[in-house]
Amino acid sequence: MSTSINQNFTTRSLLKFALPSIIMMVFMSCYTIVDGIFVSRFVGSNALSAVNIVYPIEGIVVALATMLATGGNAIISKHLGQGKPKEARAFMTQFILIGLATSLLIAILVLLFLTPICRALGSTEALLSDCQSYLKVLILFAPACVLQIFFQSFFVTAGKPNLGLFLMIGAGLLNGVLDYILIVPLNMGVSGAAIATGIGQLLPAVVGILFFLKPRSDLYFTPFRFHLKVIGEACYNGSSEMVSQLSNSIVTFLFNIILIRLAGASGVAAITILLYGQFLFNAFFMGLSIGVSPVIGFQYGAEQKEHLRNTYKIIMKFTCICSVFMVVLSVLCSGFIVSVFTKDSATFELASVGFRIFAVNFLFSGINIISSGIFTALSNGKVSAIISFSRTLFFLVICLVTFPYFLGITGVWLAVPAAEFLTLILSGWMHWKYFINKENKQYF
Repeated sequence: MSTSINQNFTTRSLLKFALPSIIMMVFMSCYTIVDGIFVSRFVGSNALSAVNIVYPIEGIVVALATMLATGGNAIISKHLGQGKPKEARAFMTQFILIGLATSLLIAILVLLFLTPICRALGSTEALLSDCQSYLKVLILFAPACVLQIFFQSFFVTAGKPNLGLFLMIGAGLLNGVLDYILIVPLNMGVSGAAIATGIGQLLPAVVGILFFLKPRSDLYFTPFRFHLKVIGEACYNGSSEMVSQLSNSIVTFLFNIILIRLAGASGVAAITILLYGQFLFNAFFMGLSIGVSPVIGFQYGAEQKEHLRNTYKIIMKFTCICSVFMVVLSVLCSGFIVSVFTKDSATFELASVGFRIFAVNFLFSGINIISSGIFTALSNGKVSAIISFSRTLFFLVICLVTFPYFLGITGVWLAVPAAEFLTLILSGWMHWKYFINKENKQYF
């Protein structure tokens, strides 16, 4: 592992190292997106709305897993950089067991209170059956979802990013094939989509367990004792990523409530399509962040300041270039993207107009996501959490609550770009304070 991240990266070698994580995140985002395509086109727009209504529960599971995976990975890579592999292995094992226990608890609570949860999330009587059918199946696979997220990070730190990549590609293809079989020929509706997603998540989960059972690299399962301080540090370090994921659940809930009032079920289906687009494009930057985090954590732990400065410059330049490209691509292809998801004319009109406005957020979101990830890798959970909380909750909720009041449905589409722009100003100030200002910079 150390030979793969203990080096002075060039632009090409760093992007090559991060590429498996980028592709993994994109394929992972495709789980939900592929479900949405099959559900919308073969079950109907109401079913697509139901899937989006119960998404916040899945978002909570993903948020907790992401917090422990990213925050824990920063600790693990730092200890590896300090020449302490025994501690790194013990910490990895305890993080995985905590994640599994948490996911099982959530699954039990959801199954016990399934109907009240669906109603609380905004389900109408017309959508309730689909909401229940999708959620009760999907939540059974919560442990697999958690393990998939953990191994996505730990494969990279173990120096096996390609293994994670191949597993994610296989899982994505398996999910897509099962979506078709279960929804189209077998006519299982939203339950079939949930089963396909869950089985897809099981593949990397099971292989990851088998991989880390044997000492093939510096990281593998070992006996351990619980270290509450380390668990707290991991939660603190990963809190920004948790906030980002958890805020998705909160904001999705707000979007659904507002659009049901403004445009009915078609409005909810339209915002679902827009959020799928955001999910896919932001997955690219999340993958980049995950891919370079072990490098940053190792260089920081080993006090390789010149290497760390070089890595930082490469990441920021690449992110800015990709952000511009993604905005242009999404605006030009907005009609095609929407048409993939729906045949309903009312939903198509709402979503195609909204996507061209909504897509402006990609100009800012990449820099904000990468900024938060860099601070997490540097074990500065405070700054990372401030950036994530601002972009995914604080600014967004303010914009989402106020803009539609003055601008109607156009205000809904504008809320995310406005929130990302305000966060960009905050991120820029943090970069100046910690990385650029020669008098006060703290890391390199």
